[in-house]
Amino acid sequence: MQNKGTGTLETDRLILRRFRLEDAEQMFKNWASDGRVTEFLTWPSHGDVEVTKAVVGSWVKNYSDMAYYNWVIELKSAKEIIGNISVIKLDEKIEAAEIGYCMGTNWWGQSIMPEALKEVIAYLFDEVGLNRVEASHDSNNPKSGRVMEKAGMKQEGILRETGLNRHGIYYDKVWYSILRNER
Repeated sequence: MQNKGTGTLETDRLILRRFRLEDAEQMFKNWASDGRVTEFLTWPSHGDVEVTKAVVGSWVKNYSDMAYYNWVIELKSAKEIIGNISVIKLDEKIEAAEIGYCMGTNWWGQSIMPEALKEVIAYLFDEVGLNRVEASHDSNNPKSGRVMEKAGMKQEGILRETGLNRHGIYYDKVWYSILRNER
């Protein structure tokens, strides 16, 4: 395994790249302020763009760490940012990463997130040298599981009440993974 940081990735429709400070306003408008996007996330909707600016600023500072992986998802056709995907936990000892993602509701149902997730998985296996990529979702959000399945991940199981959402309510986590040799 060799950490390479958040490299720019490209698919047919998307550019996955590092956040820039000037992305904050589009991020706020396109997904961070939308309660439908954050319903199953660990963080609440942003009440104003200043919150988003602070978050993006902290992310930009982290890019000097080569073990930090956080991409903004940019739609090529519109040159507009529509979501993000990141490694939320990296375990270098077992060469594994946990992925998290979110995207604005205007782009749901267009197979954009599976496209981004596949590209990130390929990067983490082929460039970084990981052996395992995993992700979980709230059992009340099965559409997130469909994203994982479309990206080639397999459901491993359900851990009962192992998540605590931002409302203080326990939820079941549904876990998916893919191994390097399964691609």
